[in-house]
Amino acid sequence: MLDLIPTNLPGVLILTPVRHGDARGFFSESWNRKRMEEAGIALDFVQDNHSLSEQAGTVRGLHFQAPPHAQAKLVRCGRGRLFDVAVDIRRGSPTYGQWAGVELSFENGRQLLVPEGFAHGFVTREPGTEIIYKCSDYYAPDCDRALAFDDPEIGIDWGVTRDTAILSGKDAAAPRLADLDSPFAWGEAS
Repeated sequence: MLDLIPTNLPGVLILTPVRHGDARGFFSESWNRKRMEEAGIALDFVQDNHSLSEQAGTVRGLHFQAPPHAQAKLVRCGRGRLFDVAVDIRRGSPTYGQWAGVELSFENGRQLLVPEGFAHGFVTREPGTEIIYKCSDYYAPDCDRALAFDDPEIGIDWGVTRDTAILSGKDAAAPRLADLDSPFAWGEAS
């Protein structure tokens, strides 16, 4: 079983796999290709990533990979708590520049499905937060791109500011949406 909730962005979905629990803990299928295909999600994931952020207020993103190595991602929290965000960067899309966000935690078991054509990022809400995500294409440094997490045109309420967020150099220097030459167009396959 799978609880699937659409967001305001077509294709961006909140998935909550069922947890089967007893006195020992729980068991859950975080990914099952057959069940996902039955729900209309046909993705071939080729890489799993796992990152740890030691401090609350760490922002990673907004990231995406350009074609020919565009990535869909299925994101979950292995430990701690984070606010996970997808931003539509498909030129011509009716939802271009809009975002959807959800709190992911070990406790709630939610996952966020981020299709190709969307930038992805998150902010940690607790120390020692781990994020685990599947990708539909391999990491390709030459296709790696970023978008400013705090772009006022997008207007995401991260709960942190540029002055308080813990950022990488890459994320601190990322361009705003107005300066982005998006490699994605609405209605085109990448």
